[in-house]
Amino acid sequence: MAIAAAAGAVGANAQQTAPAPAPPAAEAEASQPSFQSQVLTVNQLRLFEESDFGKSSLTRLEADSRTLQAEIRQIESDLEIEERLLTERRATLSPADFLPIASAFDDKVEKIRASWGAKDRDLKRQREEDQQTFFQSAVPVLAELMQDMGAVMLLDQGSVILSLDRVDVTDIAIDRINARLAISPEPDTPAPKP
Repeated sequence: MAIAAAAGAVGANAQQTAPAPAPPAAEAEASQPSFQSQVLTVNQLRLFEESDFGKSSLTRLEADSRTLQAEIRQIESDLEIEERLLTERRATLSPADFLPIASAFDDKVEKIRASWGAKDRDLKRQREEDQQTFFQSAVPVLAELMQDMGAVMLLDQGSVILSLDRVDVTDIAIDRINARLAISPEPDTPAPKP
C-alpha cells in the first residue's frame, strides 16, 4: 500500500519524465537482475526496515522511545513519592483542606499522562512520515528495476498467495535504493530528492 500511495504521487508524470541517469557501474553490476518477469514482488516491510534509510529511522525512533520510557519511569517514581507524602498529610488535614490538594495532584497526573500519550503518538507519526518519505524516494528506483526486468506490475508479498522466489526483488531493490539514495532521516529534514 505504501508503494502504491507513493507511486500515485509521482505516477501521473511518469511518462513525461526523462529517464533516470544510468546507475554507477558497480551498482549496475551488483543489482543487475538475472531474469525477466512481468510480475515482481517486494516485501515492503523489509524494504523499509533493511534499507539504510529505514535502519537510520528505526534507530533514531528506538532511541527516542527509550528516552521517553526513562522519562516516564523517573516521573512515575517522583509521583509515587509525592502521592505517599500526600497520603501522610491527609491524616493532618481536614477533608475540606485535603480535597483541593488531592484534586490538584490528580490534575497534575492526568496532564503528565496526556503529555506522554502525545509524545508516543508523535513517535508513531514520525515513523509513518519516514516511511512515506522513503517510499516516495524509492518509487523511481523501483520503477527502473521494473523496467530492467520487463515487469508491468510490482506487488507486495503480503498480497500474493503463491509465487516463485525469484520474482521477489526485495534484496535487489534494497541494494539499489541504498546506492541511489544514501539517506539518513533526521527530524525536520525536507524530503530527499531521488
